[in-house]
Amino acid sequence: MNFPSELKYTKDHEWVKVEGNEAFIGITDFAQKELGDIVYIDVNSVGTEVAKDEVFGTVEAVKTVSDLFMPLTGSVLEHNAELNDNPELVNSDPYGKGWMVKVSLSDLSEIDQLLDADAYQTLVGA
Repeated sequence: MNFPSELKYTKDHEWVKVEGNEAFIGITDFAQKELGDIVYIDVNSVGTEVAKDEVFGTVEAVKTVSDLFMPLTGSVLEHNAELNDNPELVNSDPYGKGWMVKVSLSDLSEIDQLLDADAYQTLVGA
């Protein structure tokens, strides 16, 4: 499994790539492996502010549907439109082309509450 050290992680298996006051968010390599083949991503929160730990969308796999939880409070600027036709990008490239949303962060201090790669790796027992 892959745990890029430049990212931050949540206990709910989302990753965060912070770039200034904005962040890209997706699900981790561990999460996509647990879900299996991803067939649909539903993000209906574009243009709204979503509080930390609130649901910003869902990910649907062949066997299950899981909520996506916002790791940091922010306004959803865009979702990855490429996932509309190619949701399997989350399986093949979870930390790259498989990103889900880009947000404008409201409270940068919340970043300190996220896990680093080592802590996340310990959490999932890898």
